[in-house]
Amino acid sequence: MSKNKNNQAIWGNRIKKNTSSIFQKVGNSIDVDKRLYKEDIIGSIAHVEMLFKQKIISFKIKNKIVYGLNKIKKEITNKKFEFNKKYEDIHINIEKRLFEIIGEDAGFIHTARSRNDQVITDLKIWMKSSTKEINILLDIVIKSVIRAAEKNIYTLMPGFTHLKNAQPVSFGHYLMAYVEMFKRDQKRLINNLDSLNENPLGVAALTGTSFNIDRNYTTKKLGFTKPTNNSIDTISDRDFVLDFLYSISVCAMHISRIAEELIIWNSDAFKLINLSDKVVTGSSIMPQKKNPDLLEFLRGKSGIIYGNLFSMLTVLKSLPLSYYKDLQDDKEIVFKSNDTLQNCLKILDEILKNFTPNKKQMIELANTGYLTATDLADYLVKNHSMPFRKAYKVTANIVNFAEKKKKNLDQLTLAELKKIEPKLSNDVLKVFDLKNSVNSKKSYGGTSFDNIKKMILKYKKKK
Repeated sequence: MSKNKNNQAIWGNRIKKNTSSIFQKVGNSIDVDKRLYKEDIIGSIAHVEMLFKQKIISFKIKNKIVYGLNKIKKEITNKKFEFNKKYEDIHINIEKRLFEIIGEDAGFIHTARSRNDQVITDLKIWMKSSTKEINILLDIVIKSVIRAAEKNIYTLMPGFTHLKNAQPVSFGHYLMAYVEMFKRDQKRLINNLDSLNENPLGVAALTGTSFNIDRNYTTKKLGFTKPTNNSIDTISDRDFVLDFLYSISVCAMHISRIAEELIIWNSDAFKLINLSDKVVTGSSIMPQKKNPDLLEFLRGKSGIIYGNLFSMLTVLKSLPLSYYKDLQDDKEIVFKSNDTLQNCLKILDEILKNFTPNKKQMIELANTGYLTATDLADYLVKNHSMPFRKAYKVTANIVNFAEKKKKNLDQLTLAELKKIEPKLSNDVLKVFDLKNSVNSKKSYGGTSFDNIKKMILKYKKKK
């Protein structure tokens, strides 16, 4: 084997002229993929241990390589490693340093593998770990939402459709809706682990290898569940990246929705919640302002995360099989979306710990807009055997009458109600009580107080 000089590119024997400066600038990815150093070293150690097991390299060479890789890992961890842009990516940077530490035997590390399968292996290992980190952060957010909901089971507010007052609900029930969203986010991320758990290592450049390797060994060693089935597909596959980016995008959308909700509720028009000074900012010109900038930050970042998903979709849309330079952008896109989402989850949790409901304003708003009208229609069906469509019309007439008289429904007298529907008796007046309305919604998933308590207890037990 000829010596691989450390000042020369790996392919220096074939490519005779120096790479143009502009291509060196845009072609290297070390600033992005150096964060994969742990995964790269773990994968390389598993690979050389497999090569030894299969009698492809000697025990001595295996030990030298493992020693060198562990030394490099320690150097990087202790910030004593020099990442060189001349060597393009994390894989070559580590390999070059390995040559410096152990000499020519470092060249055996690349036996029966390519950077093509190496980088996918690194990325999948990293994404598995990141998926678990995101789910831990989601657990923290979910617990904060549940705590807020538990404090507000009996806090009444209007539920909205079309941002118009619709029916009274418990504020605790409203908050628990976001628990369901974040739980679905966790399920999506967990489902992604199926594809992330397929081991790419050993498919080499695109065709597999003629060496007698054991892909099941590296699969077990690296914590995958099975090796991938087709070498060409493995090299070109980035579906697992799209799944990850999509899951992150949906989660960012949920964060954006609750952020927008809290922005609206905090506005001077609604005044349904108050934000602590810890999570607001002021104005450079208006001394009185307390702005929900952090919530707006969360709302805005969803657009950035969406853009990353569409960037990756666009990169992949016309790529033939198998590997192309276009695919190098996947890591930067994944890292940016991951980092943004994790930051957003931490910010959201801080906000959830620093807001309080304005209960007085909530109940006042719930007393406008005839929120118990549907309860009246249901009452007519249950107590007077009316078809719902007839009950709907009778109720609409009563609402029109109340609106004309500038009264709420609970301010109408029985005599006034009987002018429109003579069958009504005194017990109808209980229908207009907001608390009774909320507590009557006992169907599974409804807003009754008992339902909310059971749902909170259910999720607490799951932890």
